[in-house]
Amino acid sequence: MQYGPAVRRRKLGDELRALRSRAGLTSGEAARLVGWHQSKVSRIETGASGVKPADVRLLLDAYRVPEGESRELMLVLAGGEDGGRHHWWHAYRGVLPPTYRDFISLESQASTMRTLETSVVPGLLQTPEYARAMTRAAVDGVEETRLDALVEVRLARQDVLRSDPPLALSAVLDEAVLRREVGGPEVMTRQLERLMEAARLPQVRLQILPFTAGAYIGITGPFVIFSFPSTSDLDVVVLDQMMSSLYLERKEDLRAYSEAFNTLQIHALSPEDSLDFIAGLNHGG
Repeated sequence: MQYGPAVRRRKLGDELRALRSRAGLTSGEAARLVGWHQSKVSRIETGASGVKPADVRLLLDAYRVPEGESRELMLVLAGGEDGGRHHWWHAYRGVLPPTYRDFISLESQASTMRTLETSVVPGLLQTPEYARAMTRAAVDGVEETRLDALVEVRLARQDVLRSDPPLALSAVLDEAVLRREVGGPEVMTRQLERLMEAARLPQVRLQILPFTAGAYIGITGPFVIFSFPSTSDLDVVVLDQMMSSLYLERKEDLRAYSEAFNTLQIHALSPEDSLDFIAGLNHGG
């Protein structure tokens, strides 16, 4: 059974509760119409439990929701319109914390990803050696077998850049990302080469924010903005915290972070100049 991430479960629950209210039904009446216990409807509406697309269809029929965008959105949120994508990360459930699984699920379904990184190379652009050194430093006392699994996940995530259609990635990297020596000189040399290779891909837009750009909005911390092909109602901002991730879905939050990212792109080097900048660092610049 494949459920979407927690952030989508909550959104789905909110939408279904609104549709039920619009239909003039209590949760108990809705449950009786579809042959469930009232507690199941409540758990779905609060996001406490996942729900199959088939069950969502039952509720939509009970609420007399016509075919159209609203119905399609509900099924997307329930994971029923995934295009048959295999949720490969479920094989690592024992290794990955729930918030990381949520992030990978969003990443695998998004059409575009905009990210600011202030300290490390984005996971989608890391080499195996860089990913290993970074994970070892980030996860204190990690066992070798778990380290191997976490690195495997990091590299498997990169398939979204090679899928059909591929994820469109726009990344702004603070100069500190390039100068922080992770794993030693040889690892960093290969990592900078990997960034240059990725920057030449048509689906990747890579820009460097040099130290000389000074202080600009947004550079106080990294963030990711995911956008989805079916509707902007699914867009979400992800803020990484030390022990968890924070998901922002309000339209005003999305607008603020989108504007911040646009500002960062304006003040960052152009993609062409960014390539030259990375090449200069990689040759002792």
